[in-house]
Amino acid sequence: MIIHLRQLLDLYANIRPAKSLPNVPSLSPLIDLVIVRENTEDLYSGLEDGDDERATAIRVITRKACARIAKYAFELAEERRNAVTAVHKVNVMKKTDGLFLSTCKDVARNYPAVSFSDMLVDAAAMNLIRNPQQFDVIVTTNMFGDILSDEAAQVAGSLGLAASANIGEDYAIFEPVHGCAPDIAGTDTANPTSLILSASMMLSWLGKQKRDNKATLASRTIQRAVEACLATGKVTSDLGGKLGTREMGKAIKAQLTQVIAE
Repeated sequence: MIIHLRQLLDLYANIRPAKSLPNVPSLSPLIDLVIVRENTEDLYSGLEDGDDERATAIRVITRKACARIAKYAFELAEERRNAVTAVHKVNVMKKTDGLFLSTCKDVARNYPAVSFSDMLVDAAAMNLIRNPQQFDVIVTTNMFGDILSDEAAQVAGSLGLAASANIGEDYAIFEPVHGCAPDIAGTDTANPTSLILSASMMLSWLGKQKRDNKATLASRTIQRAVEACLATGKVTSDLGGKLGTREMGKAIKAQLTQVIAE
């Protein structure tokens, strides 16, 4: 369903931050990166065929989609630390990733203040573990972005902390990176933080779209409350704690009340 909605509403930019948070074990205390994933084409276009003996999938990469996702990444980098890394596999997929990389390079010329580099996806996967703090904004194609963002979330501490946004020109959908997690549905063990931080991302987007300072402030307030809760160690089992989903939600609510009162 979410893939259909992304294509139906043309939600071309999937934004997935990964950041070191208080009192959360991670591979580095300095992780602060965002993966900007093209969200409408690649192997997720649904163009598959086959039988029990042979199956094929068509990888669709267009200059238009590459250009707009690259533009989004560079504009985001201007708000952050002015560095973009394009991740690809051009040594194997010379036509499709060749088009992606060349388009990113073309877009980069319009942003001279932003440092631009590129990296093979296997090297990027390795460097997310070896040296995650080197990354600011990673821009990549749909499937690579899907895989790398899950890795980045775990590198930063837990998939249960990973929020995401699906953004288009007029519409947006916000969701945890981990999706619905049906294997633990109803067990009161899921970390609610990713959903709460997704709500924070929604308010940030609304603040920009509507020029609404109250929405922007609400987004920052939720972020502060989550970080304050994590700092207390009142967390779910994926972070080494003992709280259930509802209990951690209440703990974050208590911190939110305190932050608002300050």
